[in-house]
Amino acid sequence: MKLSLPKLLYRLYAQDLAREIAHGPVPKHIGLILDGNRRYGKQHGLKDARETYGAGADKLDELLDWCVELGISAITLWIFSTDNFARSADELSGLSAATEAKLQHLVADPRIHDRRIRVRAVGRLDLLPPPILAAVRAAEAATQDYADIQLTLAAAYGGREEIVDAAKALLRDSVAAGKTLSEVADSLSADAISRYLYAPDLPEPDLIIRTSGEIRLSGFMLWQSVYSEFYFTDVFWPAFRRVDFLRAIRAYQQRKRRFGR
Repeated sequence: MKLSLPKLLYRLYAQDLAREIAHGPVPKHIGLILDGNRRYGKQHGLKDARETYGAGADKLDELLDWCVELGISAITLWIFSTDNFARSADELSGLSAATEAKLQHLVADPRIHDRRIRVRAVGRLDLLPPPILAAVRAAEAATQDYADIQLTLAAAYGGREEIVDAAKALLRDSVAAGKTLSEVADSLSADAISRYLYAPDLPEPDLIIRTSGEIRLSGFMLWQSVYSEFYFTDVFWPAFRRVDFLRAIRAYQQRKRRFGR
């Protein structure tokens, strides 16, 4: 079957990009702010919120393929923020339905099990609708023994909320251990707080990608991103392509990371 000229040029460009980054450093952990779903839906005439968010959810399958291809072992996706609860009931229903369906798909997808991908969610999960929370727990239970790739879904998540929750948990444990407020203050450190984050075992993200043209973090992984590299693209998340991903990796490789030194 003959490829059209645009598809042929795309394939050749993707191959060229892949060769260009083949021998450079690859991030161990990438975080993605999946932005632009609603604008994509409007641009493509999608009137149903579930269809709009479903288009974004389907992109995850391709993203996992790209990460496996490059040997990236940890991926964190911000799929649902605490601020999203302020959206209309129709949007929340569509987002919830798409999220639940995707989680169920992950559990049933043999590629998740063949690749030994551990799926888990972080955030104020008790705020999630019961069907989504049940789907989260099912995905976590089905993949809990895997460790080759870590897929973390930030749901009902906010960076400030994560830091607040870490501080609260640290204080509760300290009080339970019989420490005084003065002793807690004296022993407080960045490492101590880090141990109480939602996923303290995850390495800090090397690269954070945000789609849709917005140039801000909006609260994503505020604590962990202190030394992360950032890449912003105008492409809406459901339209994010392999070449867009490879460009982000190429930009990462062109940075000189100093880690504050």
